Amino acid sequence: MRSGVVGLLPSTPPSITAADAQRALELGFTGTSVQLGQPDTYALDEFRRVGNLLSAEGLTVAQANGQYPSLVSLDPAVRQAGIDGMKRHMQAAHALRAETLYIRPGGLNPVGPWYPHPDHHQDNAFERAVESISLIAEAAEAEGITLTVEGHVLSVLDRPERIAELFRRIPIHALGFNVDPVNFIGSIWDAWNPTPVYLRLLESARGRIPAAHWKDYTLEDRLVLHIEEVPLGQGVVDHSAWLTALNEIAPRAWVLIEHLPPDLIPAAKRVLDAAMAQAGLDWDPV
Repeated sequence: MRSGVVGLLPSTPPSITAADAQRALELGFTGTSVQLGQPDTYALDEFRRVGNLLSAEGLTVAQANGQYPSLVSLDPAVRQAGIDGMKRHMQAAHALRAETLYIRPGGLNPVGPWYPHPDHHQDNAFERAVESISLIAEAAEAEGITLTVEGHVLSVLDRPERIAELFRRIPIHALGFNVDPVNFIGSIWDAWNPTPVYLRLLESARGRIPAAHWKDYTLEDRLVLHIEEVPLGQGVVDHSAWLTALNEIAPRAWVLIEHLPPDLIPAAKRVLDAAMAQAGLDWDPV
């Protein structure tokens, strides 16, 4: 497996410098995520500059990540705008030489794509996701782009069985899975015993896992269920066991530390490196 990071480089590509790449490499990362922004706000030449800069420093763009309208909106025009936005992001991913392009299903909550809505768990919303993602996957295959779709317990792609069904319905291998196991912890029973959910998640996308977002979580001392992300090593995740399981099913996957401010990333990297060592695993150099 390969070691990467989300959120260490500046979120605006024009601000990315060689020093940023060198900092990531000094911490032991060989890959990074690059934020694309909205599809109508950037020039491809800027991403070519960033791609050339990072390549020259020896840092791979493991994942490009852009914004776009919801792929499950009730409005067909909004869904089409999301599809067109992803097609534009494919051009940016090419310019960056990115190994993968991240795709989210979007949602029905106006606050944001990962916030709850009761209709996210209905079959008609899932059907809209399949239709939109199918069209994007077809375009990605034609462009030579590898997509990494992500799910969440609050989203349309809310459980391992939905992920398995998505890949059954869309057999195009340009569509891969971005494993983010913490996203799928949705009950007190799963929160205290998350490994069965994680293993079902891995099995749901066997052979189609190019990347993972790596996090940790804990349960807060409150009177209703509150699952809160915390820095790696401060929660309940058995990182060594989970890395072992991922390596068995996706030995070339990028493992990207996510959702931490830059000042907490070095300590998280040390925790992850220690878990790899405990598992008897080494990071692949490239």
